[in-house]
Amino acid sequence: MIMTETLSTSRRDEMIDITRKVSSLVSQSGVRTGIAIIYCPHTTAGITIQENADPDVKHDVLMRLDEVYPWEHPKYRHAEGNTASHLKAMTVGTSQTVLIEDGRLVLGTWQGLYFCEFDGPRRRQYHVKLMQG
Repeated sequence: MIMTETLSTSRRDEMIDITRKVSSLVSQSGVRTGIAIIYCPHTTAGITIQENADPDVKHDVLMRLDEVYPWEHPKYRHAEGNTASHLKAMTVGTSQTVLIEDGRLVLGTWQGLYFCEFDGPRRRQYHVKLMQG
């Protein structure tokens, strides 16, 4: 089964913690052992696993991505003007796979799942596929 979740972003670049929502979907599904695939169907957003204890990590990640992929560059040619967003999404990736054991996501102590917005603010979706096994 595929579940689709919708969220609204508020800034051009942000990382939104979706760990609780995905954990809730796992709990409600009845899947005890298996995998969860969390997928982003957008070309200017992504999904990552990152530290969820210190909010400065999100700040630092977004800051560094901005340094590597500046919003404006004299050689960018994409007409929409959001080339940096595409590059950031490509770097972060569109999906994460997380193990499920005892009906819970198997994440490290400091890990969380994040929806990464790089071209906001927008209304976005991500999909969660749970597989028993």
